[in-house]
Amino acid sequence: MISSRFDVQVREEDGYAIMKTEGYLNGPTGESLADKAKNLMGQGHIKFVIDLEGTRLINSIGISILIEIIELLEERGGMLTFCGLTPVIERTFRMMGIAQHAGIFPDEASAIASLS
Repeated sequence: MISSRFDVQVREEDGYAIMKTEGYLNGPTGESLADKAKNLMGQGHIKFVIDLEGTRLINSIGISILIEIIELLEERGGMLTFCGLTPVIERTFRMMGIAQHAGIFPDEASAIASLS
Protein backbone atom coordinates (compact mmCIF):
# COMPACT_ATOMS: atom_id res chain seq x y z
CA MET A 1 0.00 0.00 0.00
CA ILE A 2 1.18 3.50 -0.85
CA SER A 3 1.49 5.85 2.11
CA SER A 4 -0.63 8.97 1.92
CA ARG A 5 1.88 10.89 4.03
CA PHE A 6 3.24 13.94 2.25
CA ASP A 7 5.28 16.87 3.44
CA VAL A 8 6.77 19.95 1.83
CA GLN A 9 9.62 21.82 3.47
CA VAL A 10 10.09 25.36 2.17
CA ARG A 11 13.33 27.29 2.32
CA GLU A 12 13.35 30.87 1.13
CA GLU A 13 16.65 32.23 -0.11
CA ASP A 14 17.66 35.52 -1.68
CA GLY A 15 16.03 35.48 -5.11
CA TYR A 16 14.53 31.97 -5.06
CA ALA A 17 12.66 29.39 -2.98
CA ILE A 18 13.28 25.67 -2.54
CA MET A 19 10.44 23.23 -1.92
CA LYS A 20 11.59 19.79 -0.81
CA THR A 21 8.92 17.10 -1.01
CA GLU A 22 8.57 13.88 0.93
CA GLY A 23 6.01 11.21 0.01
CA TYR A 24 3.51 10.34 -2.71
CA LEU A 25 2.54 13.29 -4.93
CA ASN A 26 -1.11 12.91 -5.95
CA GLY A 27 -4.22 15.13 -6.07
CA PRO A 28 -4.65 16.14 -2.42
CA THR A 29 -0.93 16.25 -1.68
CA GLY A 30 -0.25 18.08 -4.93
CA GLU A 31 -2.76 20.74 -3.91
CA SER A 32 -0.71 21.24 -0.74
CA LEU A 33 2.39 21.79 -2.88
CA ALA A 34 0.52 24.15 -5.22
CA ASP A 35 -0.83 26.17 -2.27
CA LYS A 36 2.70 26.63 -0.92
CA ALA A 37 3.95 27.65 -4.37
CA LYS A 38 1.10 30.16 -4.80
CA ASN A 39 1.80 31.57 -1.34
CA LEU A 40 5.47 32.03 -2.25
CA MET A 41 4.49 33.70 -5.53
CA GLY A 42 2.23 36.02 -3.55
CA GLN A 43 5.31 37.00 -1.54
CA GLY A 44 7.14 37.86 -4.76
CA HIS A 45 9.11 34.65 -5.42
CA ILE A 46 9.22 33.69 -9.10
CA LYS A 47 12.20 31.32 -9.14
CA PHE A 48 11.74 27.87 -7.61
CA VAL A 49 13.57 24.62 -7.11
CA ILE A 50 11.36 21.63 -6.38
CA ASP A 51 13.50 18.88 -4.88
CA LEU A 52 11.72 15.56 -5.41
CA GLU A 53 14.38 13.36 -3.81
CA GLY A 54 11.90 12.25 -1.13
CA THR A 55 9.17 11.53 -3.69
CA ARG A 56 9.27 8.17 -5.42
CA LEU A 57 5.82 8.21 -7.00
CA ILE A 58 3.75 10.88 -8.76
CA ASN A 59 0.36 10.14 -10.28
CA SER A 60 -1.20 11.94 -13.26
CA ILE A 61 -3.04 14.45 -11.07
CA GLY A 62 0.23 15.25 -9.28
CA ILE A 63 1.88 15.87 -12.66
CA SER A 64 -0.99 18.13 -13.77
CA ILE A 65 -0.52 20.18 -10.59
CA LEU A 66 3.20 20.55 -11.33
CA ILE A 67 2.26 21.75 -14.83
CA GLU A 68 -0.11 24.28 -13.24
CA ILE A 69 2.77 25.62 -11.11
CA ILE A 70 4.95 25.91 -14.24
CA GLU A 71 2.19 27.84 -16.04
CA LEU A 72 1.72 30.23 -13.11
CA LEU A 73 5.44 30.91 -13.00
CA GLU A 74 5.66 31.42 -16.78
CA GLU A 75 2.85 33.99 -16.54
CA ARG A 76 5.01 35.90 -14.04
CA GLY A 77 8.25 35.55 -16.02
CA GLY A 78 9.56 33.05 -13.47
CA MET A 79 11.48 29.81 -13.61
CA LEU A 80 11.13 26.34 -12.14
CA THR A 81 13.78 23.67 -11.84
CA PHE A 82 13.50 20.14 -10.50
CA CYS A 83 16.16 18.03 -8.85
CA GLY A 84 16.38 14.67 -7.13
CA LEU A 85 14.14 12.86 -9.63
CA THR A 86 14.08 9.09 -9.86
CA PRO A 87 14.96 7.78 -13.34
CA VAL A 88 11.29 6.86 -13.92
CA ILE A 89 10.02 10.32 -12.92
CA GLU A 90 12.69 12.01 -15.04
CA ARG A 91 11.74 9.92 -18.10
CA THR A 92 8.07 10.72 -17.50
CA PHE A 93 8.81 14.46 -17.26
CA ARG A 94 10.81 14.33 -20.50
CA MET A 95 8.12 12.30 -22.31
CA MET A 96 5.39 14.69 -21.22
CA GLY A 97 7.35 17.78 -22.29
CA ILE A 98 7.78 19.14 -18.77
CA ALA A 99 11.54 19.34 -19.39
CA GLN A 100 10.86 21.90 -22.14
CA HIS A 101 9.40 24.29 -19.56
CA ALA A 102 11.36 23.48 -16.41
CA GLY A 103 14.95 22.50 -15.84
CA ILE A 104 15.87 19.03 -14.60
CA PHE A 105 19.07 18.72 -12.60
CA PRO A 106 20.74 15.92 -10.63
CA ASP A 107 21.15 17.93 -7.42
CA GLU A 108 20.05 21.06 -5.62
CA ALA A 109 23.31 22.97 -6.22
CA SER A 110 23.10 22.65 -10.02
CA ALA A 111 19.36 23.47 -9.98
CA ILE A 112 20.04 26.65 -7.99
CA ALA A 113 22.95 27.63 -10.25
CA SER A 114 20.65 27.45 -13.30
CA LEU A 115 18.30 30.07 -11.83
CA SER A 116 20.77 32.93 -12.23
